Amino acid sequence: MTTTPSSAPSDEVSRALAQAGVTCIERGWLSANNVLVQGNGPSALVDSGYSSHADQTVALVADALGGRPLDLLLNTHLHSDHCGGNAALQTSYPHLRTLIPPGQAASVAEWDPVALSFEPTGQFCPQFTHEDLLHPGTSVRLGPLEWEVHAAKGHDPHSIVLFQPRHRILLSADALWQNGFGVVFPELEGISAFDEVADTLTLIEKLDPAIVIPGHGPLFQDVSAALSKSRSRLEQFVQNPGKHSRHALKVLLKFKLLELQSVSIDSLHDWTLRTDYFVRAIPTEALADPTKSLAWLEDLLSELERNQALSRIGDTIADR
Repeated sequence: MTTTPSSAPSDEVSRALAQAGVTCIERGWLSANNVLVQGNGPSALVDSGYSSHADQTVALVADALGGRPLDLLLNTHLHSDHCGGNAALQTSYPHLRTLIPPGQAASVAEWDPVALSFEPTGQFCPQFTHEDLLHPGTSVRLGPLEWEVHAAKGHDPHSIVLFQPRHRILLSADALWQNGFGVVFPELEGISAFDEVADTLTLIEKLDPAIVIPGHGPLFQDVSAALSKSRSRLEQFVQNPGKHSRHALKVLLKFKLLELQSVSIDSLHDWTLRTDYFVRAIPTEALADPTKSLAWLEDLLSELERNQALSRIGDTIADR
């Protein structure tokens, strides 16, 4: 887990963040970054990381608050690596108000882990509640300033981003990273969403942020370069959707390895056969033949091993 930026921000960036009351707690890839906003107004945390890091999240936030209460918890979207610490924070701060995008409010209220994507991805999120919604087109006071709420479909159909216009700070979640964007999950379900990714990139270009704090990785300022890389990557996926699907499955495997650290090949094989996004992708003839489905998985794992994303010792697969 990383809690400091990969490179120190410039004095200009530091001043802008300080004036907006923003502290970025940069995390490892299992947990999304946590963005804490403090000042003359409600203290707020944007995104809470993955459930296995929940105790770390609570400790990091408490340390940054210095004994002050946390008033608001906001989720840019409800993937497990962005909301897995919600329940722990709600326990630690009983008066905390949690705000989520409106699209999945009913699924949270009824607690439907399938509709919330936790079961289809083979991930976990403790049950939490919410008190209010982040409607696109509105604004919300975080610390000393108002932040605009913008719809950011593509990676997730219900995702939002937050923009502070005075200092031009964008909390981009998984809509834009320095070197790309998050998996386009609707595409894995046969729902066209690449155009929505393009629309969100256009929105970010129009907002013209000076500072971007992404959902994963360090903050950055060269937004034009990031947009160019993302558009190039998107075009590759549009031209070859199978490339995106394979990329998505490798991401889900890597996430599981980050969570477990090591696992036997048999256990990992069993997990894929119970996980909806893998069941959708495994060739039909392989689903009924364990030898063929294992060979299919081995092909993905071999590519991750070649990219030095995992290591193998006998039948044990380990993260690296």
